[in-house]
Amino acid sequence: MQAYKLNATIDESGHLIIDEPLNIAPGTVEVIILQPVPSLETPTESQPEKPKRKSKVKAFEGLFENAPPTPPDFDPDQARWEALKEKHNL
Repeated sequence: MQAYKLNATIDESGHLIIDEPLNIAPGTVEVIILQPVPSLETPTESQPEKPKRKSKVKAFEGLFENAPPTPPDFDPDQARWEALKEKHNL
């Protein structure tokens, strides 16, 4: 199957309108629609800006910016113990 990327619009009645001519052979096609969503990077009035997570390791710089926050009830010692139990079949 050959893939083509093009721009299109959905009108108020729900019809797909392709904004540019297609130079492909006639026949049946499969359509996948990707709709952009508002970015979580730009804070809104209701969403305060998330604090930046810093890393002392240069290779990890920027890695934690998009990572989800840890839950408030997260216990690192319990997580280590669970990992060791699984690793050593305890």
